[in-house]
Amino acid sequence: MLRHIPQEPVSRAAIWSRRLAVFSLPVGAIAVLLARFAIVEPQAALAVLGGAIVVALGAVLLFLAACVVIWQEGRRGLGEALGGLFLSAVTLGYPAYLAFEAVRLPVLADISTDTVDPPRFSLSKAALRARDGSPSPVFSADGRERQRSAYPDVEPIVVDLEADEAYQLVLKTAASRGWRVVDQRPAGGRSGVAQVDFVDRTLVMGFDDDIAVRLRPLAGQTRIDVRSASRYGRHDFGANAKRIQQFAEELQAELNER
Repeated sequence: MLRHIPQEPVSRAAIWSRRLAVFSLPVGAIAVLLARFAIVEPQAALAVLGGAIVVALGAVLLFLAACVVIWQEGRRGLGEALGGLFLSAVTLGYPAYLAFEAVRLPVLADISTDTVDPPRFSLSKAALRARDGSPSPVFSADGRERQRSAYPDVEPIVVDLEADEAYQLVLKTAASRGWRVVDQRPAGGRSGVAQVDFVDRTLVMGFDDDIAVRLRPLAGQTRIDVRSASRYGRHDFGANAKRIQQFAEELQAELNER
């Protein structure tokens, strides 16, 4: 007579760890899509993303509980638990990176190559419409000191070009980076100062960030100052400084190809 040896039951914590982790993935993806296609307000999209993070963290806690049960009671379910951990890590990967940057970097959301006299965002009708009516942010003295400490390499760009040539170079470089022009003022008047305002989008969520580029003529050269500010949140996680540095590098590369 054959006897069937009953198998050890599967850990319910392992099963639910995997289920929650699987659920967190589409919720996170929906949050990104809602933001990128502007289906809802940014705050609502961030709330959905926060929900996905909470669910994924719950899956991680259940993974830990499953490991304890499996070790102590010899239950099955290690594969389900590891699957839950892996899928949770996929959901939590980008938020974890942002959390690391938030700890490493100061709370800043407005960066400029000129911290004493930063470029002012245009207040024209077109620029205000592109910024959804948001006023120009104030560049605080406290933020100035924190920027100097955190991003000493964010400095004015000086090119050996006349203002008109530098202006065209700025437009070309910005276009190659996908920046959208919202207002522009070519060089003119006594000062000869020119400015272009742009809008760029963040990499993952697709939130709009505002950029102002000011050009001041010097003797046989042009000084270019760039200001980049996030519209949402108090912390940009280093995105604005990186945007300015990448713009400067690409502008220099375009200049070298001439």
